[in-house]
Amino acid sequence: MSRIGKKPVDLPSGVEAKVSGQTIEVKGPKGVRTFKATDDVTLSVEGNAVSVEPRGKSKRARQQWGMSRTQVANLVEGVTNGFKKELEISGVGYRAQMQGNTLKLSLGYSHDVNFEVPEGVTVKADKPTEISVEGIDQQLVGQVAANIREWRKPEPYKGKGIKYKDEYVFRKEGKKK
Repeated sequence: MSRIGKKPVDLPSGVEAKVSGQTIEVKGPKGVRTFKATDDVTLSVEGNAVSVEPRGKSKRARQQWGMSRTQVANLVEGVTNGFKKELEISGVGYRAQMQGNTLKLSLGYSHDVNFEVPEGVTVKADKPTEISVEGIDQQLVGQVAANIREWRKPEPYKGKGIKYKDEYVFRKEGKKK
């Protein structure tokens, strides 16, 4: 039995959910999101909560049960509060700034890196060394943050690069004479 799948997903005030077949559509103050579940689970809206039930006792049905419930919970969280990833830039001369829909990064290369921000995500660079990525789609927010971080991952000797705000960079000792 899935401990996660058993719990119904509560819908806060101002959030509506509609199920049509295997697709659930969640509307909230921040926008609309949809999720198409596999045929192994059944989605239903009961009162002010969404419940997910497996359609059989197979291993795949039990796997999809907890995963589908978590996906629905992420839809509800996204349309109510949204998701946010924060990045920090450390290094001499490393900086970021927004120019329209483009994030301009100076990361020690011979050229500036221009990162086009995709639709559905908001990127802010309030300070030259801090970037925040926000949106209602958790997967897209995480992917955009990972793509920005990919340009210059933090290195272990000086800690220079782009890292997540809560990330710990394991530091190594340099050469000894």
